Amino acid sequence: MKTASSNTTNTVSLKELREQFPKYIEAIANGQSFTVVKRSKPIFQINPISDEGSWQTIVDFTEIDKLGVSADDILTQL
Repeated sequence: MKTASSNTTNTVSLKELREQFPKYIEAIANGQSFTVVKRSKPIFQINPISDEGSWQTIVDFTEIDKLGVSADDILTQL
């Protein structure tokens, strides 16, 4: 992981992100942010969720079936 000099956001190449994805997921879960670059140009940022408490469960499909519900079953009902 390369650290950007001016702030706390780290810079990572798209190739390295793909090859080391589990490592970066863990780092993001621990509060780190990353700017992803491709051919030395920034293409997107990955940031941890700032407040998990703001998420609201709309539907919990495990209440219908403990193993979940297939997308095909849901689309059929729509």
